[in-house]
Amino acid sequence: MNTNKLSVRLATVAKYVEKGAAIADIGSDHAYLPCYLAKNVGIRFAIAGEVAAGPYQSAEKNVLSEGLSDTISVRMGDGLEVIQPGEVDCITIAGMGGALITSILENGKDKLGSVKRLVLQPNISAISIRNWFLGNNWELVAEEIIEEDGKIYEILIAEKGDPDNPYKTNKDMGLLLGPFLVKNQDAAFRKKWTAEKKNWQRIYGALEGAAETAETIEKKQELLNKIKLIEEALKNEES
Repeated sequence: MNTNKLSVRLATVAKYVEKGAAIADIGSDHAYLPCYLAKNVGIRFAIAGEVAAGPYQSAEKNVLSEGLSDTISVRMGDGLEVIQPGEVDCITIAGMGGALITSILENGKDKLGSVKRLVLQPNISAISIRNWFLGNNWELVAEEIIEEDGKIYEILIAEKGDPDNPYKTNKDMGLLLGPFLVKNQDAAFRKKWTAEKKNWQRIYGALEGAAETAETIEKKQELLNKIKLIEEALKNEES
């Protein structure tokens, strides 16, 4: 992967950044995404934010060697600390857990005033991001699920709007599986949720042998509910 050819995962994120956007890529790693966007999409401006010294230095080096220092500002800081209010209209965060992504957004809420679009790629727990959207007036407008090198990734795109809009039918199913992904059910979706179901059934089986406490009863009920949602979603597709 380099600044001319992104991984499938990052290329899918890039697809949702519009020409002329001012973006902040948080946890930018080598600044591959901002460099690619500056060269191929015609973004106006980018901030590559990085919290660790090593990746920050490698991002700086890449931006410099690409001759993109006028367009891309590499900054060191935690989460949205690297942004001034009003500076960007699009934020991309890729390759972190869903809970970490939501805490970054939550802690940097004061920076989201001018932001029109969020493009987020959680490695796990997309549900925590969908829940955060619901509580913060962000409307999920598109989703993709892809497989690359044996790993499955979800990409969530949100804009300010009616957060309830995507969940008109089955809210619990939509939050867990993704309202757009449930409708499309491609191979990556089916593979992911078939595997999750097996895993949760295995955990449930292990709990069956455990002592009955309020905690295990609750955990078992939660697992059963999730398994049921998956079965329902996959069954709807087969019928």
